[in-house]
Amino acid sequence: MASSGLSPSRAFHPFVLLAPTVLVLATFFVVPVGLAAYQSLFAWDLLTEPSFVGLANYRALMLTGELARVAGRTLAYSAVVVTVASSFGLALALALNREGKLVAFVRGAIFSAYVVSWVSVALLWLWLLDGQAGLVSRALPALGLRPCDWLGDPSIVLFTLACVTVWKIAGYAMVVFLAGLQDVPRSHYEAAALDGATRLQTFTRIVWPALRPTAAFVGTTSLIASFQAFDVVRVMTQGGPVRSSTIFVYAIYEEVFMNLRVGRASALVVVFFVLLLLLTGVQLKAWRTLAQGRVAT
Repeated sequence: MASSGLSPSRAFHPFVLLAPTVLVLATFFVVPVGLAAYQSLFAWDLLTEPSFVGLANYRALMLTGELARVAGRTLAYSAVVVTVASSFGLALALALNREGKLVAFVRGAIFSAYVVSWVSVALLWLWLLDGQAGLVSRALPALGLRPCDWLGDPSIVLFTLACVTVWKIAGYAMVVFLAGLQDVPRSHYEAAALDGATRLQTFTRIVWPALRPTAAFVGTTSLIASFQAFDVVRVMTQGGPVRSSTIFVYAIYEEVFMNLRVGRASALVVVFFVLLLLLTGVQLKAWRTLAQGRVAT
């Protein structure tokens, strides 16, 4: 039988297959980050010629304390989003991992929040959480609770935005965990039942070890989504009150379009990119170490 010209033994074929993805990543990720790193060395207001200032933009961010404050808010926001969204998504997946039309309807209803645009979600919750006319604020006195200014209190506004983000992305986490649960062999559940294992023992000994890779994926994607949050901040709080909800992407937006400081905004982009890479690497390393420790025991 004559062989075709595209023999799988040729060493360059994998690189040809990877070329489109590498090209897209280089065009839309590597090149923009490299350009931001270059622009971070200049002072530029979009109106006059850029002037080289070296690392002055990075020093200014550190000396003013703005970098530490923005990073702290972003990390706090991300910690709540990743932890709560992953846990809530897993709980929903465990509860809805069964057959039935009603269960399918509930799954679709929960996942529908994920496919709705961020702006629509932000506008919906802006209306619900309004301190004067919002349905949530009006319901609190009826329950005997004090009204709360969800978006006007600096001490809770970041947590409020994190909860809105969790409401939107929990359906995504649920669907991914459902896919992981359906990959667990039914024979494992039957063996656990024959051994008299409780539900908690079944989860800790069978389900959770099988779901660790899925949990690592959900945690990593949730971390990236939380770091990229912009619309929910722009629509609901505009970074306020008193900058208490200004996180990385919104801070970059402010530096470029409000303060006209492209160099400083580019420095924030570089720091943002490096921090996200470090956190993702640490998270994946922690999951890998945990999984290896579990296998060893």
